[in-house]
Amino acid sequence: MPDEILKIQNVSKIYSTDGIEVHALRSLSLSIEEGEFTAIAGPSGSGKTTLLNIISGLDTPTSGQALLAGKPISTMKGSELSDFRRDHIGFIFQAYNLIPVLTVKENIEYIMLLQGIQEKERYSRVASILKKVGLDGMENRQPKQLSGGQQQRVAVARAMVSNPSIILADEPTANLDSNTGASLLDIMRDLNKSVGMTFVFSTHDTMIMERASRLVLLRDGEIVTDERRQ
Repeated sequence: MPDEILKIQNVSKIYSTDGIEVHALRSLSLSIEEGEFTAIAGPSGSGKTTLLNIISGLDTPTSGQALLAGKPISTMKGSELSDFRRDHIGFIFQAYNLIPVLTVKENIEYIMLLQGIQEKERYSRVASILKKVGLDGMENRQPKQLSGGQQQRVAVARAMVSNPSIILADEPTANLDSNTGASLLDIMRDLNKSVGMTFVFSTHDTMIMERASRLVLLRDGEIVTDERRQ
């Protein structure tokens, strides 16, 4: 049986604005196993982004807890939290978030530098992941020399290369045309199957929902359906 990589236990999140309480999540519980390719979907205001932020430690629950790789990320703070995120979470954003003054190679290896991985190992991993995402030979280009789809492939490579416990992708196809988005998703799905990397998406995109091996639908901060597929 696959190991459980993420466990959300009775998590609620309440925001207060001008004395008005907004319940973003309501006693939500969810477990993700190693190697899953999960899409979290739902209308605006359903709690998708809040849930992803709690999983990543960018936000803390009002009650309940989030366990990632067996550790309570929801109670971590400061350097403990930043080091844990560096070593266990790969991020893919809709805006790519590449460092414009760095080359493709330098963007991909940045997290490995922070982890203290030796140059020979970094070089080997970068070369391998560039082949897997179809960017072999582009390691010395800068982001401005790449198309949007190519930049997002670099972002996928950067997220995966440090072998994190989980990859969190927030609307990763939002800024791509449908053909480019479909191609990128196929790459991520192939990597998921071949390497066993765990992906969790927050999305409105039907292409992601169709390719997901598990679809979790939120509404008003609660899970309304949780469908596993082959």
